[in-house]
Amino acid sequence: MWELQLIVQSRSEVDTKALAACLATDCETTWTGESSFRIELQEAACKDLRAMWNTRLRGLIATDNVLKVFGKHS
Repeated sequence: MWELQLIVQSRSEVDTKALAACLATDCETTWTGESSFRIELQEAACKDLRAMWNTRLRGLIATDNVLKVFGKHS
């Protein structure tokens, strides 16, 4: 079994909550404090873990980019 853990903390608590929300349908998030959360991925095959990791990171990157644009224009 392959396992990967990621702790996420953004520029603000609001942004961190938005990042957690973008993963709501993909994986479980566990809050590690008021401003950070953790995700854990487990897969039997390394190539499957890589695919799941890439999917989660793309979602986080896209959401972070949207938050940056909104932050500049609000």
